[in-house]
Amino acid sequence: MKKRRNQKPKSSADRGHLLTEQRNKKTLNLDALSISAAFDLMNAEDATIPKAVARAKPAITRAVELVSHAWQQGGRLIYIGAGTSGRLGVLDAAECPPTFRSDPKMVRGVIAGGKKALWRSVEGAEDDLRAAVRDLSALKPTRKDVVMGIATGGTTPYVHEALALAKRRGARTIFFACVPRKQVRAACDVDIRVLTGPEVLSGSTRLKAGTATKLVLNMITTLSMVRIGKTYGNLMVDLNSYACRKLTERATRVIAAATGLDRPSAAKLLHTARGRAKTAIVMHHRGLPFAAAEKLLKQHQGRVRAALENS
Repeated sequence: MKKRRNQKPKSSADRGHLLTEQRNKKTLNLDALSISAAFDLMNAEDATIPKAVARAKPAITRAVELVSHAWQQGGRLIYIGAGTSGRLGVLDAAECPPTFRSDPKMVRGVIAGGKKALWRSVEGAEDDLRAAVRDLSALKPTRKDVVMGIATGGTTPYVHEALALAKRRGARTIFFACVPRKQVRAACDVDIRVLTGPEVLSGSTRLKAGTATKLVLNMITTLSMVRIGKTYGNLMVDLNSYACRKLTERATRVIAAATGLDRPSAAKLLHTARGRAKTAIVMHHRGLPFAAAEKLLKQHQGRVRAALENS
């Protein structure tokens, strides 16, 4: 084990065969194009990303199943990555509490190099195997958790070491990359590969691969939150209503849409429900006071639809 942790990273030449490192034949003359032509070319390349994500549907839906089940059992989703991949994991984790009023511990983001790597690249951090063990160990992963390693180029040692530790601790594991399995293998429960192809700027995975990463992370957390009752239809009914004026206004609109009340009445109901939009909706439709509506929601695991349709 000690020898493996101290191993030297492969040379850059070893990565030249990877899909994300190859040259894009369509952009060979990128520096000679007009701004308009360069825009059209980059925009056309970006337009291919949703189809690449769609081809990974079976693995992504399996990831949603793992994550939603983990949350139902009191577990967490822990993202871990380096560079752009790590930053996107931290970003997705940070966006869940205000959107879904979820406990910040439910989704955690870990980036190689720590917090300072969010603002400035920390060179060599992605090769630090000891740091991977230290950083993930600090979160004490258990059998209830899901650890998702994000490495668009597939080879990040920090990510693979963290996934190996997660498996030893009994956590379920997900791996995300934008290279084929035949190019980079990963030991994990769910292996997501979104093949976005060569980048407009060779090797710059902050571009198409980064966009694909954001799409997939959005999908995993959003659909997992839907499955555990954080929405009613397509309404954001469990948002942190008093976090800021924008969210207070949004919560008011949500209640108005779900109940048919006018805006002033919806705002008053939100206040009576102590800022809890889903409770306000149940109070209105079931004719219940705050405490009874809260109890009914609890009986139905926080699912508004179940609380309204089942007596």
